[in-house]
Amino acid sequence: MSRAGPRFDPDALRNLAGDKVFARGLSYYHGDAVELLGISDARVTATVAGTEDYRTVVTGQGNRIGGECSCPAFADWGFCKHMVATALAANEAGATGGLDDGVARIRAHLKSKGIEALIDMILDLAEQDRALLRRLEMSAALTETDEAALKKRLRRLIGDATRIRGFIDYERAPGWAAGVDAALDALAELADGPHAALAIELSREAASRIEQAIENMDDSDGYCSELLARAADIHLAACKVARPEPVKLARDLYELEMADGYGAFEDTVRRYADILGQEGLAEYRRLATQAWEALPARTASRRSEFGYNPEHRKLASILDFFAERDGDVDLRIALRAKDLSSQWDYLQLAEFCLAQGRAEEALTRAEEGLWLFEDDRPDERLVFFAAGLLEKAGRRAEAEAHLWRAFGKAPSMDLYRRLRRLGGKAATGRAIDLLMGRLAQAPASRWHHPSDLVLRMLMAEKQLDAAWRVFRAHGASRGTAEALARASETTHPKDALEIYARRVEELARTGGNPAYEEAVALIDRMAGLQAPGEHAAYLAGVRERYRRKRNLMKLLG
Repeated sequence: MSRAGPRFDPDALRNLAGDKVFARGLSYYHGDAVELLGISDARVTATVAGTEDYRTVVTGQGNRIGGECSCPAFADWGFCKHMVATALAANEAGATGGLDDGVARIRAHLKSKGIEALIDMILDLAEQDRALLRRLEMSAALTETDEAALKKRLRRLIGDATRIRGFIDYERAPGWAAGVDAALDALAELADGPHAALAIELSREAASRIEQAIENMDDSDGYCSELLARAADIHLAACKVARPEPVKLARDLYELEMADGYGAFEDTVRRYADILGQEGLAEYRRLATQAWEALPARTASRRSEFGYNPEHRKLASILDFFAERDGDVDLRIALRAKDLSSQWDYLQLAEFCLAQGRAEEALTRAEEGLWLFEDDRPDERLVFFAAGLLEKAGRRAEAEAHLWRAFGKAPSMDLYRRLRRLGGKAATGRAIDLLMGRLAQAPASRWHHPSDLVLRMLMAEKQLDAAWRVFRAHGASRGTAEALARASETTHPKDALEIYARRVEELARTGGNPAYEEAVALIDRMAGLQAPGEHAAYLAGVRERYRRKRNLMKLLG
């Protein structure tokens, strides 16, 4: 059976894929890597041979083109070379009348067979394909009318699908996930019918087994997260149908949420609120409140006594849901104030207070955090928050005091910019003098260059003469030295040339094309900073020193 099929605009394909991907797709097309399988007026399916065989679908026609591909590139970037190749092959086949709809022929052939013959064919395939066999077993299990027998059979099938034998490596993970997904298909079908209560129990069990499997497999592509989310969705759907007794459901859900280690059942009380009703919600709140009251408060002075407790975050979130429903802002603040063991906690609390229209309380909380942690390295986010509120209130001197205190402990360009904005040139001089006074007591090392910050401040102020004096006396990291050279090409060309020449030598000795390309780019930049004769002599010296480095010589031309 032949048909014309859709035609895809090559320019639209290029725009979708980009020039590089389009060129690779064109190469696949010319390399006969595409096997067209089926077509309709707006759909083409194919297998494209690459690192492995990929199933590719291209939809639409003209300049309206979509589709999907089983290759990793499609998942990461979208429209891929296999889709380009498929569309181009479909265009050619349609133009020559050679597009053979293989799927339609197969469908017509199967219709001509008897049921027994089809059953035999499917079972023969299932014997060779474990995933297909498990899918058929799941479908067959759903025909069971006896609840106990159905439960037993489905539990066995779920157990088989989720079982881990040894460690599952990256290559085997997709096959394992496909088997589990097939088991969840059966539970999803179960959740929408008279056996919804059984689906509640089995979806919870499936989620537990998937969590256990995570520790014994390479799940770099995140299959388990998707499977856990699906199991949780099935549980919710089944609860909507079965409508379990509210108090028991509340206890079960609370246990699920508190034991959940991967986030599949987080925010459960919010998602199940309509199913729980007032009676279930009251029980959920009782359980959370009881556990919350048993937790010790975490403060700056007691942070070492208690390690991180994941229950704290979960319980706070549950109780915040109820407080928000009640419009109780004081309780919501109190919940956040139970863990103030870091500057970040104080910032979160202060930001919440401000969002609730309590600016004065926000400032009080922020300043309290700064004073309690005054012996620690200041968190600039908290410093800037407090300074911003003070500045907005017209209390600039107090804002500057916080900024200077933080700058004195842990100076940074961001702190410097805020001080410069508030204090002008006087702040600039004070900040530079402070850092200059510390340089003699803070010798440079391979990984630490105390002169970097003052050099960047001097560059920001265009004080390049002073910057070069500091550089000559104290040195700098490579990145800062090169930044100084670029900033000084007009005013200090000889100094900039010295920095560039030193870097060229480092790159030439390092070797490798990326290093050589960077070296050549710097040499080109140097050409604009010296007389032609001087540059020619410098270039000749480079050629002489590194004449054995053939790739570098090629790049130099």
